[in-house]
Amino acid sequence: MKRRKFLETSIMLTPILTFPEIILNVSNQNLPNVLIIGDSISIGYTPFVKEMLAGKANVTRPMLEDGNPENCEGTTKGVQNIKRWLTNSGAGDSASQWDIIHFNFGLHDIKHVDPVTGENSNNPKHPLQAALKQYKKNLEIIVDILRTSRATLIFATTTPYPDKVGGPLRDPGMSAKYNSAAVKIMNRNEIIIDDLYTFMLPRMNELQLPENVHFTTEGYQALAQKVVERINEVIRDKNLK
Repeated sequence: MKRRKFLETSIMLTPILTFPEIILNVSNQNLPNVLIIGDSISIGYTPFVKEMLAGKANVTRPMLEDGNPENCEGTTKGVQNIKRWLTNSGAGDSASQWDIIHFNFGLHDIKHVDPVTGENSNNPKHPLQAALKQYKKNLEIIVDILRTSRATLIFATTTPYPDKVGGPLRDPGMSAKYNSAAVKIMNRNEIIIDDLYTFMLPRMNELQLPENVHFTTEGYQALAQKVVERINEVIRDKNLK
């Protein structure tokens, strides 16, 4: 329990301590505005993305009132909050403020939860937070709302994890299954794919924490580089410089 609490605290706080500017949504009006929406994996790589794109783009993500990054979690929370994230994330006061939105949902959807309390569960008989059918429905709603921003959308596939992980139960192989469904939705909507799953799959032993969905500092730096490559492609192709 102490080890898991330490890991959770490290994931949430280390990026902020290392890159305190993430707390401040200071933007240069001459640069494109980039919004990153995602769970704790994106919280881990966002500060590195900000650093790598300094002087090229204004990068931000949903933040809490206390200055900490908000964990956007799964599609259930996404449906409830996506409009708020679009309009209250710091670069302006409307959804049209964004030039690029890099987003992901999936890692929370595939965890088991207690059907009574809604809390994380290790019981394989308990339901997933969002079964595949509901995940697809939720994701369609989120995509429809994101498209109203007129930003260029980039969907990041959910990163892989070991068959045995601490914390809430996630069945083996679910990232690939949910990614497959998500990619079909993105392709129908002509949304760019940032395939973080395929990128990280052969490097899990090197860059992922043992029995954990999270990554080492080097792992987050590597993910950030992949994210930046995709964002830079859009900046170049859309002439957003």
